Amino acid sequence: MSNFLIAIDGPAGSGKSTIAKLLSERLGFNHLDTGAMYRAVAVYLDSKGFTPENVPDEELEKIDVQYIDNELYLNGERVREEEIRSAKAGQLASSFAVVPKVREKLTQLQRKICERGNFVVEGRDIGTVVLPHAQVKIFLTASFEERVKRRAEELKSKGIELSLEEVARQIEERDKRDSSRNLAPLKPAEDAIVIDTTGKSIERVLEEVIEAVDRRKRNEAVRC
Repeated sequence: MSNFLIAIDGPAGSGKSTIAKLLSERLGFNHLDTGAMYRAVAVYLDSKGFTPENVPDEELEKIDVQYIDNELYLNGERVREEEIRSAKAGQLASSFAVVPKVREKLTQLQRKICERGNFVVEGRDIGTVVLPHAQVKIFLTASFEERVKRRAEELKSKGIELSLEEVARQIEERDKRDSSRNLAPLKPAEDAIVIDTTGKSIERVLEEVIEAVDRRKRNEAVRC
């Protein structure tokens, strides 16, 4: 079967990044982190002096993002993790992501990247907007308390020390922005498999996702 696509969506701290990476490794698929694309483009636009309220169409037209050997390239230059994983980059990405023409541009680029090869694609609107015809759609969720704890631990592992109260505030703000925006709001696709990861080990969640993928592959084989 060619061009098998798996969409993994969910809010911050739901475990989608960890599961997407492990799933791609287990299946031998490419892994596309669309959040990294938004961060890279947002940092680029900010470096040019643009704001979400002032993004020229001609500047967006010049932006090209490619996926080469498991690495993202923006306008021919490799995107470095340290440049896009800061708190500022996350805030910029969230701000620029609500601009319709920015989302439309990134959606086009994401679809283009996924035209060739098998991909596990993670984000917040993959199953609903970017890849509505993906063979498997997974929506991961978890309790707010657990998501705050996971996010705090993730930041700590990167050398960023924030109180649980501050992390909770940031996640609450992000949830509100993602869920209430008019364009591509965060929500499960109608045919998505929703998995609550609260209290579950990474291994257990991964196995649940793999079982869902295997079921879909078997169904596709029967149809063929």
